[in-house]
Amino acid sequence: MSEPEPVKGALRLGTRRSQLALAQSGQVADAVRRLTGRPVELVEITTYGDVSRADLAQIGGTGVFVTALREALLKGDIDFAVHSLKDLPTGQPDELVLAAVPEREDPRDVLVAREELKFTDLPRGARVGTGSPRRMAQLNSYARAHGLSVEVVPIRGNVDTRIGYVRSGELDAVVLAAAGLNRIGRIDEVTDFLSVDMVLPAPGQGALAIECRAGNTSHDSELVAALGELDDPYTRVAVTAERSLLAALEAGCSAPVGALADLLADGQIVKEMRLRGVVGTTDGSTLVQLSTTGPVPETYDQAMALGRELAAEMLAKGAAGLMGERAQ
Repeated sequence: MSEPEPVKGALRLGTRRSQLALAQSGQVADAVRRLTGRPVELVEITTYGDVSRADLAQIGGTGVFVTALREALLKGDIDFAVHSLKDLPTGQPDELVLAAVPEREDPRDVLVAREELKFTDLPRGARVGTGSPRRMAQLNSYARAHGLSVEVVPIRGNVDTRIGYVRSGELDAVVLAAAGLNRIGRIDEVTDFLSVDMVLPAPGQGALAIECRAGNTSHDSELVAALGELDDPYTRVAVTAERSLLAALEAGCSAPVGALADLLADGQIVKEMRLRGVVGTTDGSTLVQLSTTGPVPETYDQAMALGRELAAEMLAKGAAGLMGERAQ
């Protein structure tokens, strides 16, 4: 592979073309301009996940929104890429590095429903749309436990398309990520913020990943160092533990796995980290949900170990049989 040419002037930031991807990449571009004093141009790249209309569970989920961006990085067509962290496969290629995981947005899922309804106020038989087996499993389980009767239906599409199903009356509600609606300025359309006690988010939800080539050239090394200024250590340790859990379950991005690591503070001092994990059948009939609390990991290896330990407990409780197709 020929060595990418050092960039003169503008840095090229690779991004998906969706409104949300462009919004979050634009925010990162502004931060990098301030950091480096260099212009940053967005390079729009279409990924397989953007053009396929199949359910994510059918096309495999893992990497479908990421592979084209990573190929552009390795070819030297772009200098760095911005991903939604929950879309990243858990395996990290040696040639690429996660230079920064900025401070996380709200990790929760939210409901956008007709007539300002909350989830518990939905009428019997209400149709709720989501593209996520993870959300399906937990919403169905919650409804079952609380005597609610909802039909959770699979949907694809961008935010406009999904909310459009509610506005047109085709669906009673859709479930989306709070972070995405925040980033595109549409959080005021939310009718219910779903507690993480009700629906655990996807591993890494609400966080961004800024990826570039590992420092094989002076240009790459300088860029890795500059981008590192955007890293939030607490967010990184939390999402590392969550993604370690996902990897240890041998589950892909589209598996019905939820995880959240949150920091438990005593006043202003962060004392401990709690990692929660859930896996379930999409009909909600069976869930394995466990948590563990311990000192805040101080290293990557400690964060990885926390995720692996909780995954081992979940597997011992029968999690493997609930995930359908195991990731290869």
